[in-house]
Amino acid sequence: MIDPNVPIPPPTIPPTIPPPPIPPIPPFGRPDSAPGDQPEEREPIAGVLAVAEAMLRQPRRVMYQLQQPGSGRLIAAMLAVAILCLGIYGLIVGSFSGGMQLWAAPAKIVSGLLGAAFICLPSLYIFTCLSGSQARLREVIGYVAGVLLLIGILLVGFAPVAWIFSQSTQSLAWMGFLHLLFWFIASIFGLRFLGGGFAHAKARTNAGLYVWILIFLLTSLQMMTALRPLIGKADTFLPREKMFFVTHWYHNVDAESETKH
Repeated sequence: MIDPNVPIPPPTIPPTIPPPPIPPIPPFGRPDSAPGDQPEEREPIAGVLAVAEAMLRQPRRVMYQLQQPGSGRLIAAMLAVAILCLGIYGLIVGSFSGGMQLWAAPAKIVSGLLGAAFICLPSLYIFTCLSGSQARLREVIGYVAGVLLLIGILLVGFAPVAWIFSQSTQSLAWMGFLHLLFWFIASIFGLRFLGGGFAHAKARTNAGLYVWILIFLLTSLQMMTALRPLIGKADTFLPREKMFFVTHWYHNVDAESETKH
């Protein structure tokens, strides 16, 4: 029995164990380590297929190899795979109309994206220098080659979907929108590689990079418009008149709506 005259001691509360500290999150765009810190990132990349796999699985490994002497072979391999992938996707684009477009569309897509990258390369190097980055011109060329490579690989991944729609619809505006959507998604992932390389090169600001990304996207759209048609048929290989890409898109949508009515 409990004696009411004896005070009951308070319950013993076990000491609380504080939770483990949360590791700090590195700021956006700033890597927590440099490429090559891990042993697997210092392994050389040999072979064309190895280049594509490294870009998808180990982009930091590619960044490290671009900083090493003799990276010209790696850049050449990256451009070769990019041209191959863009050509394959261009074949799918040309299959919508067939005929001359089966070879014209791949040639225009490859030359258009390579031309846009070459035109925008000087401005990217200038922005790189202004940002305080230590990246050399060869590394900047490698980063741009990586952007093209990732765009090409992702477009090849979208190619089966694009082919299904190209064989099951006659809407020129819809196919144009679909290809534009695939290109935009691929460009986002490709430009992420450029942003990672920009940060690893110890850039103090990303303002110039963001401006260049906008310039590259606009230039790519205008290059494709200057090399039209990519999907539909035409009497000539290249257009006879100049046109802004927004105007060209509006004309195509308006023409298709008038045809339906």
